[in-house]
Amino acid sequence: MMTRAMTEDAKHPADTRAVQLDVRSCQGLDELELCVALQIATWGYDEMDVIPRRMFTVAQRIGGQVMGAFAADGALAGFAMSIPGIRDGAPYLHSHMLAVRPDFRNTGVGRRLKLAQREDALKRGIRLMEWTFDPLEIKNAFFNIEKLGAITHSYTPNFYGVSSARIQGGRPTDRLHAEWWLDTERVTEAIAGRRAPRGEVETRIELPHQVMQWKESAEGAAQAMALQKTNQAQFAEAFARGLAVTGFSRKTSAFTSNTPARARDCRLSLCYVFVSELFWSLGKESYI
Repeated sequence: MMTRAMTEDAKHPADTRAVQLDVRSCQGLDELELCVALQIATWGYDEMDVIPRRMFTVAQRIGGQVMGAFAADGALAGFAMSIPGIRDGAPYLHSHMLAVRPDFRNTGVGRRLKLAQREDALKRGIRLMEWTFDPLEIKNAFFNIEKLGAITHSYTPNFYGVSSARIQGGRPTDRLHAEWWLDTERVTEAIAGRRAPRGEVETRIELPHQVMQWKESAEGAAQAMALQKTNQAQFAEAFARGLAVTGFSRKTSAFTSNTPARARDCRLSLCYVFVSELFWSLGKESYI
């Protein structure tokens, strides 16, 4: 899933802009056109990468979703689009795109759109939703894994090929594949604001907190590329061992009171937390 700035504050504080939004399925060509316009504004795609309005129309027709968050004046604050699929004979939804307008970010809009997708899916008997996310997008990783309760046990290098998206910065489009098992205990606990079950930690992959600065600047592009290559190998090794990511946490290395503040800041990192495949597979079996 191509996602932009959908991470929310930990306690999802009330915001009058978010509270007044009408989150629902988009209706009519004009509302779908608003989704296309927000997509272009968010990622800066060229004509090759833009998903046209007709694809949004088809997604709705064949059992997918186009959810919109609308302000009182009819303006589109955000949208989420998914398409249907089949896995092991059972239906699921692939949430391909979620975007939130800059002035509505960090107000709970992304969360409300995901919960609307979940509610609609469960009403139709669909219990799994998937999407992709950039392993270096630490805000999205935290939101997906910790706040929604998604897990991941699959990584594809350069999944989409060359992308014109500004935030990709010319790097290969490596992606983790999130699985959101919609009515498991893990998900219900996470969306209720409680710590989701994660199992005994087997290993971690660390990301320096500076990664977002590297991704967003020409000067840091080489560092972001090097980190992506290093992590690609680490993810491949962990997933080959049958591990799954069930946590994304903050880690601070030990330091003394005499350690300069700048040095302390450099020792802060974020971690993908891995557990055995047995733990998460047992948690979903009764729901399949």
